[in-house]
Amino acid sequence: MKKTIIISLFFAAILSFNISAQKSYSAGRYGKTLNLGLGLGGYSGYYGYVDHSLPVLHLNYEFDVANSFTLAPFISFSSYRNGYYWHNNNYYYHETIIPIGVKGTYYFDQLLNADSKWDFYLAGSLGFVIVHSHWDNGYDGPNDYYTDGSPLFLDLHIGTEYHFNNHIGAFLDLSTGVSTIGLAFH
Repeated sequence: MKKTIIISLFFAAILSFNISAQKSYSAGRYGKTLNLGLGLGGYSGYYGYVDHSLPVLHLNYEFDVANSFTLAPFISFSSYRNGYYWHNNNYYYHETIIPIGVKGTYYFDQLLNADSKWDFYLAGSLGFVIVHSHWDNGYDGPNDYYTDGSPLFLDLHIGTEYHFNNHIGAFLDLSTGVSTIGLAFH
C-alpha cells in the first residue's frame, strides 16, 4: 500500500509539470544508454527469499526499439548473510541473488511536453533469478528455511531522469521489485 501511494504521488507530480521547451535531440530516441544504479528492494518483489529488503547493484543497457520505446537487458546483484544459533554453535546462512531479464520502457516526454533536461517513463521488466545459497560447514539444522522466492518475475516501474549534459544523467526508478537511483551514460 505504501509503495502504491508513493508511486501515485510521483506520477501526479510528473503530470503537474508545465514545461514547454522542446527536445534538443531527436525526439523519441532514448536508447544507447548504460544505466548503473544502487537500489533497495526485493522483499515483495522477485526474490522473497529473505524477510526484508536488501541493497542491490543494478546494470542495464537500453536499445531503441520504436519511437519513445526502448528495451534494456539487465543484471542485478545482491547478497545476504545472517547468523543463527543451532545446538550450541553459531552458523551463518549465505545467499547470492542475481536477477537477469529485460526491461521495456515507454517515455512520455512528448506527451508531457517535457524540457530536454528531463525524461519521464513507465516500464515493465520480465526475467528470472539465479540464487546461490548455502550454510556454513557443520550446520545440520533445517536447510529449507528460505525457499519462498519464485525464479520468475514481472515488475512495474515509474521513473525519471535528469540530464546534466548530453552524456550523463541521474535517474530515479521506483519499482514493485527493486527501486534504484543511479547514473545514466549516453
